[in-house]
Amino acid sequence: MPILGIGLSTLFAVFFAIHAIKNNQDRYWIYLLFMFPVVGCLAYFFVCYLPDIRATRTGYEIESLLRKAIDPQRELREAQNNYDLSPTVDAQIRLAKALVDNNRANEALAYYQQALSGIYKTAPDILLQYANALYQDKQFSKAKEMLDYLRETNPNYYSDEGHLLYTKILVSLNQIEQAKEEFEALIDYYPSFEAISYYLQTLIDWNEINKANQVLQIINHRLKHLPKHAKKLNNQWIREINQSRQKLSSIDRQ
Repeated sequence: MPILGIGLSTLFAVFFAIHAIKNNQDRYWIYLLFMFPVVGCLAYFFVCYLPDIRATRTGYEIESLLRKAIDPQRELREAQNNYDLSPTVDAQIRLAKALVDNNRANEALAYYQQALSGIYKTAPDILLQYANALYQDKQFSKAKEMLDYLRETNPNYYSDEGHLLYTKILVSLNQIEQAKEEFEALIDYYPSFEAISYYLQTLIDWNEINKANQVLQIINHRLKHLPKHAKKLNNQWIREINQSRQKLSSIDRQ
């Protein structure tokens, strides 16, 4: 294990050294990286590498994951403090979202309800977040009511995430035929592999194996032509697809 640790730290040191040379960083970074690889890599990552990629989506996601790993309660604390100082609608929504992100959707509902008043009574973005909180709290019928109300009061509003949420709610309510219709519409345009991965999992749960294999063929075709950077962005969904692929293989062998 120590040998493995040394090998990894050296690989990271080489990677960051190449980055330093390409980006004309001060030469002392090279010495620091190889004389003290662990400390040097950590220092270079936070001082030079992370700021360089922060403007990209991948960099933002890395930074967000690191912040959550180091201090998972930070956003919730800041949102709570902000709300305590000034309980505006923006503060209510921020706190509610932080609660949902910390698996406390039930506590978030009251803040969304407070926000959905006056001129914000039919605000589509708030209604969508409220519906998601209801879904997370397993209040599926009420979540569907909120999305139906959103569509009724905002006929020109459209959201990819809202469409996927509505489909998930239909699945949870066991409204299979309607859910299938929404899935078929979703997978034609949804920007990531999340929707089609969820569809594949759901078909397996419904024991619709033939249809699941058809959807898997569509996925395989798309993956074949997917650029490398897009695969990174869809890494989570590709992992889930591979898990579903294994389930299907096991079922087909039976």
